[in-house]
Amino acid sequence: MSELLTVNALSKAFGSKLVLDNINLHLESGRIYGLLGPNGSGKTTLIKLINGLLTASSGEIYVDGDKIGPSSKAIISYLPDKLYFSEWMTVNMLINYYSDFYDDFDKERAYQMLNNLAINPDDKLKILSKGTKEKVQLIMVMSRHAKLYILDEPIGGVDPASRDYILDTILNNYDENASILISTHLITDIERILDEVIFLQNGRTVLSAAVDDIRAREGKSVDELFREVFRCFPHY
Repeated sequence: MSELLTVNALSKAFGSKLVLDNINLHLESGRIYGLLGPNGSGKTTLIKLINGLLTASSGEIYVDGDKIGPSSKAIISYLPDKLYFSEWMTVNMLINYYSDFYDDFDKERAYQMLNNLAINPDDKLKILSKGTKEKVQLIMVMSRHAKLYILDEPIGGVDPASRDYILDTILNNYDENASILISTHLITDIERILDEVIFLQNGRTVLSAAVDDIRAREGKSVDELFREVFRCFPHY
């Protein structure tokens, strides 16, 4: 495995408020990472910095050896925590848009996932439920042959009955040399697919470890450890 994402001494302030404080991360290819923490811990800010949507106050980020820029954006497939599609578009139009915009977009993969979820590609987005729209958005992201997938709350609005399928979709639709960084509050649902976890609190990394090491060393699940670590913090 090679190092795919490197974050060195990264800090981000909005005015006088320090949101991220000296973050250091090293993510290897072929791994699934969980980015976990209470509300306000800095998860989404970190994700936006990696995607080049915000500028760091200090520190550096490298993706596949290059600083954030056109080359990094070409190999990152990003799922934000909010819906961003135009309501007047059909699912087919969205697929064609992604296919034109991303050289690594796989139309066949997209249509197969839509079929598996019984989503009609001729439907306009405005008639779909919020949960179905989120499924379509995830399908667009996972239909790329990217090197790094960054998913911000990928199952937050999906009904419990669909969560296992969504997680299996994530597992089965990324290349073995790619990595996935998932931010979520639903730790119990997603723990089974994680290789490593990163705990953030108040903009700082308080734990970074392999899931198997946590179970062997602590004798508890990631969810149990998360609850123990963050029980003393007022935002949890």
